[in-house]
Amino acid sequence: MRTCGLYRTSILGLSSTSHERNFKSSFYGSSRQPFTRATPLLSFKSCHFSVRCAVSFRPCIDIHKGKVKQIVGSTLRDSKEDALITNFESDKSAAEFAKLYKNDGLKGGHAIMLGADPLSQAAAIEALRAYPGGLHVGGGINADNCLSYIEEEASHVIVTSYVFNNGQMDLQRLKGIVRVVGKQRLVLDLSCRKKEDKYFIVTDRWQKFSDVYLNEEVLHFLANYADEFLVHGVDVEGKKLGIDKDLVALLGMHSPIPVTYAGGVTSMADLETIKEAGHGRVDVTVGSALDIFGGKLAYSDVVSWHESNRRAINKTSSARP
Repeated sequence: MRTCGLYRTSILGLSSTSHERNFKSSFYGSSRQPFTRATPLLSFKSCHFSVRCAVSFRPCIDIHKGKVKQIVGSTLRDSKEDALITNFESDKSAAEFAKLYKNDGLKGGHAIMLGADPLSQAAAIEALRAYPGGLHVGGGINADNCLSYIEEEASHVIVTSYVFNNGQMDLQRLKGIVRVVGKQRLVLDLSCRKKEDKYFIVTDRWQKFSDVYLNEEVLHFLANYADEFLVHGVDVEGKKLGIDKDLVALLGMHSPIPVTYAGGVTSMADLETIKEAGHGRVDVTVGSALDIFGGKLAYSDVVSWHESNRRAINKTSSARP
């Protein structure tokens, strides 16, 4: 989780009633206009952030058919198993990785079920039990099953396709799951792909473009319903091609709540780039590049980097009167 030193705060105001009406009419009105046409209806008070944060390393446990794997997410298909590109498969269980992260004091990591099969569900639950309150869980989460994962000691549940349904944001589903699990327990996965110079949220194993793209208005609106955002840069995720710096910059500039970026990290230099481009406000997940997942980047070095960031911000904060 992120440690912050708050020097000066301006609150971004949102007239929830009027704005929600505008969003709702866009999504459910008879014209069915795309979301992107609705954004000009929003008007926000000006906001200037002055927050310095300790950028955190958020570890991951990706689970496919009960095994911890690193998969190129964009190759996942419901019916085409032979198209799947797997970078790594571990002989260690999800629970063992959870215990590793617990021992290293890494909170807010993500246990993601890459498929709703019983083996993956069982492995995810074992990981949650191994690190009570230390992990978020995602993959097939909806209003009917979200509380069961909280009861199994997940700190948060992660939701994408349930809310961004059939290419559009279903506001009623979003509000419904918030009523069940609470805003403070919900992470919205806004993983996206670039199209026409905009970052569109993608769903259904990252194969389907929604008509919602990330910008300041969208991030601030969705922040009313979530505790955090998780954003995979799908175009670079799992491919070890380097990070999507423009996406990191967008998140660092406009997200009003904690946000974690994932995708393309290959080196310690990439971590520093994320810290700089994200203005110290974007946490980071590293997957295939880590040596614990068959890569060349030392997990121990990333943990040391994480701890160094936290010490630096704590030292700065304690030095202020």
